[in-house]
Amino acid sequence: MTMRVLLNGTARYRLGVLSRILAAALGGYALASALTTLLLAALMSMPEVQARVSALKPGFLIYLPILLWVFHTRSATRAWVWLTVWTGLAAALCWVLLQGGGA
Repeated sequence: MTMRVLLNGTARYRLGVLSRILAAALGGYALASALTTLLLAALMSMPEVQARVSALKPGFLIYLPILLWVFHTRSATRAWVWLTVWTGLAAALCWVLLQGGGA
């Protein structure tokens, strides 16, 4: 028997909501942090303190639409997959920029 058969509708719904909450809190934070770091890496030509402040301010604005999108998407699985893909892409771009590949 599969897990879907073992769980009734209410339990399945509650697990879906729990998964979305975790996706929004953990995955959303990871994606917002990766995008903020990417922005900081792109602003490295500025003085260090000014670049940090300029990158951190939009970081809070980036997090809100991610949270809203996680609860708007069709399924928690879709949210987890897209958060993982976009976080991986942003982290890879950060790594390239910080290694000097962007210069």
